Amino acid sequence: MIRAQLDKLLTVVIAGVLAGLVLAAAALPVALVFGIGFSALSTPYSELPNTLRTPPTAQRSNLYANDGTTLITSFYQEDRVDVPLHEVAPVMRQAIVAAEDVRFYQHSGVDLRGVVRAFTVNKRDGQTRQGASTLTMQYVRNVLSNDPRLTEAQREAATELTTVRKLQEMRYALALERELDKDEILTRYLNIAYFGAGAYGIAAASKRYFSRSPAELTLAQAALLAGLVRSPDSDDPINGDADSAVARRSYVLERLVESGQVPADAAAAARAEPLQLRPSETPNDCTGVPDAHNDWGFFCDWFTRWWSSQSAFGATADERQRALRRGGFSIVSSLDPGVQRATTEQVLKIYPMSRAEAVPTAVVQPGTGRVLAMSVNRAYSVADNPVGQKNHPNTVNQLIAGGGAIEGYQGGSTFKLFTLLAALESGLPLSTEFVAPTQLLTRFPVTGAASCDGHWCPANASPSSMDGPRTMWSAFGRSVNTYFAWLTEKVGADRVVEMAERLGIVLRAKSDAELARYGAKDWGPFTLGVAATTPLDLASAYATVAAEGTSCAPLPVVSIADSNGRPVDAAKPDCRQVLDADVARAATDAARCPVGDQSMYGRCDGATAPGLRAKLGRPVAGKTGSSERYETETVVAFTPQLAVASMAANPDDPRDAVGQAVQAQMVNAVGAVLSYALRDEPVRDFVPPSERTAFQTQPQAGN
Repeated sequence: MIRAQLDKLLTVVIAGVLAGLVLAAAALPVALVFGIGFSALSTPYSELPNTLRTPPTAQRSNLYANDGTTLITSFYQEDRVDVPLHEVAPVMRQAIVAAEDVRFYQHSGVDLRGVVRAFTVNKRDGQTRQGASTLTMQYVRNVLSNDPRLTEAQREAATELTTVRKLQEMRYALALERELDKDEILTRYLNIAYFGAGAYGIAAASKRYFSRSPAELTLAQAALLAGLVRSPDSDDPINGDADSAVARRSYVLERLVESGQVPADAAAAARAEPLQLRPSETPNDCTGVPDAHNDWGFFCDWFTRWWSSQSAFGATADERQRALRRGGFSIVSSLDPGVQRATTEQVLKIYPMSRAEAVPTAVVQPGTGRVLAMSVNRAYSVADNPVGQKNHPNTVNQLIAGGGAIEGYQGGSTFKLFTLLAALESGLPLSTEFVAPTQLLTRFPVTGAASCDGHWCPANASPSSMDGPRTMWSAFGRSVNTYFAWLTEKVGADRVVEMAERLGIVLRAKSDAELARYGAKDWGPFTLGVAATTPLDLASAYATVAAEGTSCAPLPVVSIADSNGRPVDAAKPDCRQVLDADVARAATDAARCPVGDQSMYGRCDGATAPGLRAKLGRPVAGKTGSSERYETETVVAFTPQLAVASMAANPDDPRDAVGQAVQAQMVNAVGAVLSYALRDEPVRDFVPPSERTAFQTQPQAGN
């Protein structure tokens, strides 16, 4: 009863004061005062907007390397991260109360003394010179205006100076104080207040101005930050008026002394301190990766593309990007800094950044799809390039994963893997023999240089080592074109194309996609890698074989936690069995031949990268590939634990041939990356295929 009477009395006083605050000298009509007031201040906590009960403040998301501590970059529209009150220095808590609401711990959300004082001053001066907002009321206003779901118009309406808005703040403040204790309100206030220079919340402000945590703030530093809240833009000592910021610091120190929270001599010493700023900016987005690790930018860029495709973060790509920049996620990526460094070092040994040729390279973990490294001899930068140079030395185009303007590069004979798999799946064993001629006239219609009377007629690059009777083992090891052209005819080109797409090859070029959709049955040259692909797609496809037929979508993360620490399922590997395990084992057995390893049945005979097995010192499989005229060169290698794909091409001019000689360097580079990445891993052998898949002809599907 007494509380209700006090609320009514307070309503009358507040409404009258608001007339002075908002309407300057005009008094509100009695009916309006009582009509708004009595109902307004009786709002129960349960009827408050959800935004006040659970404030959806925008917080920055942090992206870490796979160690969980190395920061790659942050993503934010407002630089903010919430901290509990015990992680804020006591002097900072005292300073903000002294600066903004010295009676914070005495009132119930609305300070009657402050209201009366403001009313008196404003009535006397005939204009609004003093406000009466408590910390709780300021918190209410900040929450309502910072709701990330609001439009700009709604945001402005939440802060406009009107009687209705002021009464709303008061009723909400009273309701909050009936439910939340003072420390909880202070915590929320400190985490939402804007301190200038792009820093929202005390954690971001401490780092922005002094490069330290809020727990480490000194008296002088706390007083400076507390003083900025009133006019954060104009008083900002970095970009605004440093003298004004110092003057506000002195004001806060005086208030601390007046309230008995700080001794006068301590305040005097703090006042005498020079303005010693140590500004630091929180990195933002992929161009904000550390300069010393610029090569991380391409992985970061691919991560943001992946995030935009995940429905867990919103219905559209725009919603998902807003969630990333406002949701306060803690993201542990799959990027391994050591493997990334080793990969970049090897890439730069082949071509420096100044070369037009690029060597995009990807490292993928079989069985999870997690990407450990993405490197290319380019600077991740939006800086201008010399005239005529589109993508070197600076670019933000996704040269490794593709997308946007990047369709990819011809994979050459690495695509023979898909023909091999389609044949094995159809029932043909590894021992399937064909006497490979130097040139083979096929039934596939083509035009141009590869045409013989309108039909595709591929030839072997080195007849002396390729022609003659071949099995899948020796044909794959020696990369015999005519054998695989014959095999494509036997199983159907459409089945080869389907196999590639099943294993994750994305046909980004419009012409390739149209052929796959409307002309796959006649696309015989597909087996020789005439379609454009990327290192990431190739590494993922070969990783599927390494994982015995388990295909996992490329994944840039190990874990994701929301702002409340709850795990997000989008971080889990997206895997499915796309091949019979024995078929995958058989393909692996043949893929041991090109890299100088030996199949489980001792049938390897000839190799295109014969030294890789000896140099690596553990079982390995893979394939090399050259496109027509050696315009591109490709090397893929895998163990049961890791797959690496590297491609050499000129992204600005696909007709500018890199030449065959670079392939040997690429083989060495891929071997070095595998050697480093597996240095602490046990040596694992591949599982042999069954004798039936290796030697016994089976009925083909559909026969």
